[in-house]
Amino acid sequence: MTKPTPTSSLHTHLCFLLFLLLLLLISHANSQSLQDQEQAVLLKLKSYLQSPPFLSHWIPSTSNTSHCSWQPEITCTNNSVTGLSLVNTNITLPVPPFICDLKNLTLIDLSYNYFAGEFPKAFYNCSKLQYLNLSQNSFDGKIPEDIDSLPRLQYLDLGANYFSGDIPAAIGRLQELRNLHLYMNNFNGSVPPEIGNLSNLKNLSLSFNTNLVPWNLPSNFTKLKNLKNLYIRGSNLNGELPGTLGEMAALEELDLATNSLNGTIPNGLFLLKNLSIIYLFNNSLSGDVPQVVEALNLSIIDISGNDLTGPIPKDYGNLTKLTELALFLNGFSGAVPASIGRLPNLKQFRVFINNLSGTLPPDFGRYSELEGFEVSGNRLTGKLPDHLCYWGKLSTLVAYENNLTGELPSSLGNCTSLTKVKVYDNGLSGNIPSGMWTAPNLIHVLMSNNSFTGELPEKMSGNLTRLEIRDNRFSGNIPTGVSSWNLKVFDAGNNLFNGTIPLELTALPSLITLSLDQNQLTGFLPSEIISWKSLNALNFSQNQLSGPIPAGLGLLPVITELDLSENQFSGQIPAQLGNLELSNFNLSSNHLSGKIPIEFENPAYDGSFLDNQGLCATRPSAKLSICNSQPRKSSKIWSTYLALLLTLGILLSLLALSLSFFMVKAYWKRNRSDSDWKLTTFQRVNFRVSISTMIGSGGSGKVYCVPVNRTGDVVGI
Repeated sequence: MTKPTPTSSLHTHLCFLLFLLLLLLISHANSQSLQDQEQAVLLKLKSYLQSPPFLSHWIPSTSNTSHCSWQPEITCTNNSVTGLSLVNTNITLPVPPFICDLKNLTLIDLSYNYFAGEFPKAFYNCSKLQYLNLSQNSFDGKIPEDIDSLPRLQYLDLGANYFSGDIPAAIGRLQELRNLHLYMNNFNGSVPPEIGNLSNLKNLSLSFNTNLVPWNLPSNFTKLKNLKNLYIRGSNLNGELPGTLGEMAALEELDLATNSLNGTIPNGLFLLKNLSIIYLFNNSLSGDVPQVVEALNLSIIDISGNDLTGPIPKDYGNLTKLTELALFLNGFSGAVPASIGRLPNLKQFRVFINNLSGTLPPDFGRYSELEGFEVSGNRLTGKLPDHLCYWGKLSTLVAYENNLTGELPSSLGNCTSLTKVKVYDNGLSGNIPSGMWTAPNLIHVLMSNNSFTGELPEKMSGNLTRLEIRDNRFSGNIPTGVSSWNLKVFDAGNNLFNGTIPLELTALPSLITLSLDQNQLTGFLPSEIISWKSLNALNFSQNQLSGPIPAGLGLLPVITELDLSENQFSGQIPAQLGNLELSNFNLSSNHLSGKIPIEFENPAYDGSFLDNQGLCATRPSAKLSICNSQPRKSSKIWSTYLALLLTLGILLSLLALSLSFFMVKAYWKRNRSDSDWKLTTFQRVNFRVSISTMIGSGGSGKVYCVPVNRTGDVVGI
């Protein structure tokens, strides 16, 4: 063997260095050529999009700059474009057919634009494409049957478009897929079971495809062992839940809500260790829910709006991460487990409209920042938990239609977060915690049909729009501070309010409904109405109000219901009321008088004026007495006629007396003697008269028949 000389060794090294330099020059030349090519494509794209303002920084690069600096739209790896993101840029043109001239693209995100037309097969030329997001656009037609021409895809989002037809089975051949999102489209065909072959799939969203033909959840979907999130809400899913659902060990979020699922909930579902969210609401699931719960990572359970029965599982009290428990609109029975009231992270507890009974756990709100407490429509008894707003986070208290007793929780008096209190139809009593009325976010207070007492405050929350306290024992005057309230509904009927109606009550321009019936209010209604421009219904019936009906009521622009019955109103009905278009009108049982407005003389208002003795109508249909068409003129004429008749009668009487006098005088003159006087002697006679001797009576007295001698002669006296 020949030993290498130093000269030959140096020559070898020089050759190697020259080779490396040549490779470097070639690589640089190729790199420069690729960069030039990519920049040209990008500038072409800018021109295609008509040089929109958001691409104004895409300027041809100099030796010191690179198109890789054109961020955020461009992402580069090793000085080559690998990502193109044109998100929410209001593009309305078709996808450029030369987009895959960017040979190294692995990511394309064109979401939130107005791209239209069929799925662009130009993407098939992006041989390295791994991420494709075309969501929130206007693509339509069918997804191509050869969609598997993008074999490297790991992320495919075609959601919120107008794709129709079947979901192609070819999607099941995209073996690299980790994320598949086809939500909110117009698919009107079937869902291929081949999706269950995507063994690497982690996220699957088929929600809100309401036009899909009814389909059952394929059993091989449950073989997706890597699937973390399964979303198929509102997509015409039928049938029972597969029992193998409990074998999806990686599952974290399950949303199959708003479908037509039936049958029972598989026991295995609540044994999944990684499961954190269950949405099965608005289905037709039935039977008892699984009582054994080992899915300790659960943070949300919403199985509302089904036909589920049986007791609430006690194991729910072990779910320390639980923030929301929604069991409403089912048939759950029995008591609420006490341990649920001690959960440390519970924010929403919603079990309304079930068959729950017993008392509520007293610890609700003490250990967690409770925001919503909704237990209405059950058969619950006892008191409301006193600590509901202990942490100052409670927003909604909904407990109506139960058999609850006692006072409202004292914690409501310092609950600035409160927005709604609905506790009507219970047996609650006592005064309202004073601070509750002025809670700054309070919008609704509905507490009718209880036994609450106390007076209304001068000041209310500025956001309170609905106050319904009918059928209680509230008392005192209507506060003059009512003018600062912003109510739309004020219903305080059947209480013990007294005093007069303050003028300030008429200064509520947003008020739609006002009911103060069945109280002890007195005095006149305000003659002036400041602003009831939105008032639709007014009810002051069954009080002791008096005086005239204000004419201003007839000027209310949108009122359709007016009830002033069973008061002591007097005077005439204002003619202005006839201008109203009233569907409900009642002035019965007052002291009104005069003629009713002609507009109310039709059968629709027959019952509106009963028990007002002074009212009359011109037509019999009003069930009132008929008014004389000209009552004042007729009365005057009748008085004149009567005077004339009396005068004529007196004159005739005088004339008759005069004639009689002259006739008697003439007769006397003819028969008397001028010189002889005839004297007649009268004899005094004694007799007795009695009822038995009376023979008649007349205008001049009574006539008796009496004997004057013993021979039987009689005379009439």
